[in-house]
Parts: sequence; structure tokens; C-alpha cells
Amino acid sequence: MALNETYEKEFSIPVRLVNVPKNVVITNDLPSSIRVTAKDKGFVIITYLYGQTLRPLSVDFKTYATNESGHAVIAVSELLKQITPQLNGSSKITGIKPDAIEFFYNYGLSKRVPVKLYGRITPEKMYYLARVKFWPDSVTIYASKHLLDSIKELYTTSINRSNLSDTTIFKTSLQQIRGVKCTPAYVKVGLYPDIFTEESVEVPIQGINMPEGKILRTFPSKVSIYFTTGVSVFKQIGPEDFTVVVDYNDISEHPSDKCNLYIRAIPHGVSRVNLKVKQVDYLIEQE
Repeated sequence: MALNETYEKEFSIPVRLVNVPKNVVITNDLPSSIRVTAKDKGFVIITYLYGQTLRPLSVDFKTYATNESGHAVIAVSELLKQITPQLNGSSKITGIKPDAIEFFYNYGLSKRVPVKLYGRITPEKMYYLARVKFWPDSVTIYASKHLLDSIKELYTTSINRSNLSDTTIFKTSLQQIRGVKCTPAYVKVGLYPDIFTEESVEVPIQGINMPEGKILRTFPSKVSIYFTTGVSVFKQIGPEDFTVVVDYNDISEHPSDKCNLYIRAIPHGVSRVNLKVKQVDYLIEQE
């Protein structure tokens, strides 16, 4: 008696994309199935839910990939042509999800783009994020020419870490872009925090824009530079990585007993750079 009652149930029908040429790349994930809601007697609904009466739906690539846009859409009306003959004549379809199936494709167009971090990394107090590393550091994307030209990098999904003090390595997915296939779809990320340290080095003072035949001598000939950096970075830093100059044009335009010092080059990974003194005595000699 229960099976003779009328029920409305949702069931799944697999979907397959067929007749795809070997030189074609499908650049989005098609749904593996569609959800169909039907209304009928209980004994009919049971055959849909637990029987073998429903065959997978076949979407023929060559039927729908008929334009140069690299984008095809299969409407519900097309799907119904395959679904209705499989159902009992007494069954009534009351809903289909999704209401259309779309796929993007191209004929092998691709390029490599770098991977970038998206999110917010907050190191613990007295630490800073010294380095971020990806494995691989770039990925291959497949898409239409228009999309390929517009994409310069690919970002990770949002990564948020706080109070970071130890090296952390983990796997993460990349942001999905409609109509774009990414290979690989996952990358490994390495976050490398380091401890801040305040250090100093003595750097020779150089003269720039000196007229031919003139020599600049400063007193002292070197100056101390104070800066903040990571412990591991400091091991690789030397005085030669900094440049401190005196500009002859500045001396000519603003004559004085002392000359101004300027920092013109600092190495990567340092911050809060300051000179111990900003002016020194000088002498200009003729060769």
C-alpha cells in the first residue's frame, strides 16, 4: 500500500562528455552527474533510486563545440531528450539541477605563470616573514587566448596564519578561474619566519659626479650604518652590499664645511636603515 502512494524524489544520473578529440583540452570540471526530481508511484520511484534503469547521459563534444569561443552550453531541453525515454510513462519530471551544463575547451593553448601567495601571514612578535617558497613555483594554465593574455600570475586560495615562529610547509589549492584549467591544481607552500636583529656595518664613503681630475676625501672615510634584518639574512650581508655617497653637485650647489651623506644601495631583506652621522668633513683635491 505504501509503494502505491505517489512520491516525489530526487535521484542522480551520471553525465559523460564523449567524442572529445585528442588535441582538445577541457578547461573546466564538468558535473559528474545531474540531479533529477520525478513524481510517480512508490514502486516506480524505487526502480529509479535503486535499480539499473537509468543510463548515463552522453554529451557529444562535436555536437556542441561548434564555435570559436571555446565555450559550449547544453540546455535542459537537450538533457530531457535523453532523460524522458528512460522514465516510466507515468513519471513526471518536476526539476533538474543544474538547469544547464557548460564546458570550456581549447586546442592546446597554454602558458606558464608564477604562483603567488594570497592571504595574511602574521609572524610572532620579534619575527618577520623572511621568505615564501612554492613547489612548483609556476604552473601551466590552459584557456582561451583572451584569458591566457589577461592572466599574469595565479594566486593560492586564501591562507591566513598568525603567531608564526617556525618554518611551516603545507599543501594548498590554487584559485579557480572560470574557463581555466591549471596543472597542477595544488602546490606546496613553505613559510620561513626569521628573528629580527639590529646590526651595523662600516661602509666606505664614495664620491659621485666628481669632475675629471678632482678627488674627494672625507673624514672619516667610512661611516656606520644601522639596520634591522633577520638573523639568517645578516650572515650573508657585508659592507659591500651597501653604498654611501657624497654628491659633488650637492657640494657645488650648497657650499659648506661639511658634506651630506646619502644611502644609495641597500641589500634585500633589511629595513630601518640609518646612518650614524649624516654629515662629515671633506676635502676636494686636484690630481
